[in-house]
Amino acid sequence: MNVKKLTYMAMLTAISMIVFLIEAQIPLPFAVPGVKLGIANVITLYAIWTLGWKEAGAILIIRIFLGNVIAGNVMAMAYSLAGGLLCWVIMSLLKPIMKRSQIWIMSILGAIGHNAGQLAVAIAISGTAAMAWYAPVLLVAGVITGAFTGYLTQILLSHMDKLKTN
Repeated sequence: MNVKKLTYMAMLTAISMIVFLIEAQIPLPFAVPGVKLGIANVITLYAIWTLGWKEAGAILIIRIFLGNVIAGNVMAMAYSLAGGLLCWVIMSLLKPIMKRSQIWIMSILGAIGHNAGQLAVAIAISGTAAMAWYAPVLLVAGVITGAFTGYLTQILLSHMDKLKTN
């Protein structure tokens, strides 16, 4: 790996951590446990699209680990890892068959996967399958937040294209 690519990955990791930490401090106007916009996922999706799945995975894992340690939220790391990794796998598998105009679809499916991973961890930790009743709420949240972050990623890619051509 060359120095330029490694530096770019480090910059994306730092940006994703900053977004993650800021978003963790912003209360949402609705009280739905476990639901947040997931704006840091914009960076993961951007990295999948521009750098590749391996590089995006490295950025994601570092962001989850350092972000939770810095935020003092180590207990949430299992939820973040399960959700983030499942989201990353889904989006990485979809990337070869999706067009750039369909990034929002990748993001929705990734967000649904993220919520499924977190729900699986919650069920495993609590030892009760009754938590599965929460799946419909998370499905709706995943569609909404996934569409939002996918749209933001498409805008980011478009702006970055303009910067490269100028």
